[in-house]
Amino acid sequence: MTDQTMTIREMCDAFDVTPRTLRFYEAKELLFPRREGQKRLFTRRDRARLKLILRGKRFGFSLEEIRQLLDLYYVGDQQATQLSATLGVARDRLADLEQRRAELDAAIGDLRNQMRMVEEMLASVGRVADAAE
Repeated sequence: MTDQTMTIREMCDAFDVTPRTLRFYEAKELLFPRREGQKRLFTRRDRARLKLILRGKRFGFSLEEIRQLLDLYYVGDQQATQLSATLGVARDRLADLEQRRAELDAAIGDLRNQMRMVEEMLASVGRVADAAE
């Protein structure tokens, strides 16, 4: 590996992804490795883009959202447009995640209450069975 490029295997090892994943992102025009014959060589730019793609996926961004945000890098305003758009998408995603967490917390509380009720019913049934003997 040179300081400038990485092979597909080196990228897979460095980012814990499969070659299929890298080829998929290339097909979706999210990554643009250089080609030398059959060999794909990923540049520093590709590595930075992959980091952002993986982070975006972790946060639940769609590939289309990620592509749009990555494409804003080239607007030429020192990334102000890209950063502003990223912040807007991130705020929306955070609100969605917080809403889902609140719903999960409520469901967990309901399930715990149901489990307590069933445990109490089982304990009561056990006492009735013991009294009948």
